[in-house]
Amino acid sequence: MKSKIISVVMGGGRGKRLHPLTKMRCKPAVPLAGKYRLVDIPISNCLNAGLNQIYVLTQFNTASLHRHIQESYNFDPFGGGFVDILSAEQTEAGESWYQGTADAVRQNLHHYNANDGDLFLILSGDQLYNMDFRRIIDQHRETGADVTIAAKAMPITHIEGLGLMRVEDNLEIKEFVEKPDDANVIKELSISDKLMAGISNPHGDKYCLASMGIYVFGKQTLYDALHHINAADFGREVIPQLLGKVGLYSYIFDGYWEDIGSVRSFFEANLRLTEPLPPFNFFDQDRVIYTHPRYLPASKINGGSFENAIVADGCIISGASLKRTVIGVRSVIGEGSHLENVVMMGQDHFERSDERDNLSEMNIPKIGIGKNCHISNAIIDKNARIGDNVRLSPKDKPEHCENGDIMVRDGVLIVSKDAIVPQDTVF
Repeated sequence: MKSKIISVVMGGGRGKRLHPLTKMRCKPAVPLAGKYRLVDIPISNCLNAGLNQIYVLTQFNTASLHRHIQESYNFDPFGGGFVDILSAEQTEAGESWYQGTADAVRQNLHHYNANDGDLFLILSGDQLYNMDFRRIIDQHRETGADVTIAAKAMPITHIEGLGLMRVEDNLEIKEFVEKPDDANVIKELSISDKLMAGISNPHGDKYCLASMGIYVFGKQTLYDALHHINAADFGREVIPQLLGKVGLYSYIFDGYWEDIGSVRSFFEANLRLTEPLPPFNFFDQDRVIYTHPRYLPASKINGGSFENAIVADGCIISGASLKRTVIGVRSVIGEGSHLENVVMMGQDHFERSDERDNLSEMNIPKIGIGKNCHISNAIIDKNARIGDNVRLSPKDKPEHCENGDIMVRDGVLIVSKDAIVPQDTVF
């Protein structure tokens, strides 16, 4: 029987560092680049590599993620492809929720229908990168590895919170430390000169190989590990306990990779997409990023000025000034408004005239951004209603300050989902 590749996308935990963006959705469901969701990245990477048997493991705030996947990824019945959602469930074997990445995979072993010789590709659902998974799979087979871990060479000044590994020149992993903070330990884990020679555009800092949270497991190795190692997480527990017992190898990825773990990293990753040559290319037709087809009209722009802006489908922008902004689907922006360094996630629906009349009687602003607003360094979550003459900026605001639906996190002002910001508000 021909072996197959089973792709497993981790649907994420509570996403505390991305709160309040994860208040009503899980991390992989957070909107990205105006029209996508974070989960579209790993799924599209799989599909572009010809991998179409994909499971998404979910647990917290899953409704919007489930709806997005069901509306986006439908395959014909003859190709054998699918994107299946596996939510945490109570069974006779156990009643607990997922305790970590490894435990989530363990609780669903009976769903995968895996055969001897099959491989598992385990992926995070909240990272931005473009990887040809065929290469890591080919290397896994060529080296005879039991486990292959994708790694990114990172300057030691940027490795906080990442698992680091010491790798021989033949790519075999000899040491793995999850999130070290001891400078001497980090120094011992620095990458060899031979491996460093293959890294593009290195800077003067020392580099370490950081785990990307992307794993290839042989079926038997994975099942044995999850049955015999009482561990909840791959990085913290499973990988360190397998070290020296099975063949662990590293696959060094030399492209752009961003772990969307915090409000600041999410904000900056979106704004970098507005650059003339962004580090992540959504325009590469050989590596299409798929998402939900909405069949929206083209955006309508009536005057104004634009500098480094992304405007998604279905928007109506009237005489506004946009600088370094990402504008999501169906967004409405009023005349005279100025946005700079803003990620606006858009709207789930167009506002009907009868709905508009009823809300006007209650002095509730129109959906979108009103006239003569000035907003900077901000994330505006979906379906926000911002009235006329509003001024919003995190400048000189303390961290974690709040005023109703407006707050500051990681130095970024956030207007929460479904927020109502009355006209003339200043924050």
